Amino acid sequence: MENNLHSSYVLKALDAYPYNLEETLEALNYALSYNSHDVHALCLMGRLYAEQLKDYTTAKQYFVEALSEGLDAHYVYPYYIHTLLCNDDFEEAEKLLKYAFKVKGIGKALLLLQRGQLYEATGKYKLALEAFKEAKKRGLNNAFVDYVDGEITRVKNKVGPKKKKKKKKKKSAKESA
Repeated sequence: MENNLHSSYVLKALDAYPYNLEETLEALNYALSYNSHDVHALCLMGRLYAEQLKDYTTAKQYFVEALSEGLDAHYVYPYYIHTLLCNDDFEEAEKLLKYAFKVKGIGKALLLLQRGQLYEATGKYKLALEAFKEAKKRGLNNAFVDYVDGEITRVKNKVGPKKKKKKKKKKSAKESA
């Protein structure tokens, strides 16, 4: 019975997030009181701290705890990586991205998008564009592909337009005489 009650609170929290934060937090606290090692509850608590409260340090602690309970929890990685990017923890994000690509069942397109964002944040615009283009190839829905197109456009605007070299005109035989 305890397991059903615990799952019920996790589901309530997932259902309430992000529209009813008070209900989300209450349900998460109950869920974690029944099972403090629940990966879904820990991940959602990390999201709440990162996305709503902008407390990246606390969010990172929850994500680390969630992954310590299950390294195969593919749904944790994108949120954790996003938090690291928001907190300018670029080296840590790069290491986690490298590992995340090995996790079975994880969305590679989203990881490629995040890799592009990491490169963009560190000023490596050419690498960012390459990562975004690869993410676009692997995208499986129009909304994602459209979003990646926006990322590509933004980075191209940062780089600026390519300057065209002016070609010198060759003088014709009549002009040189």
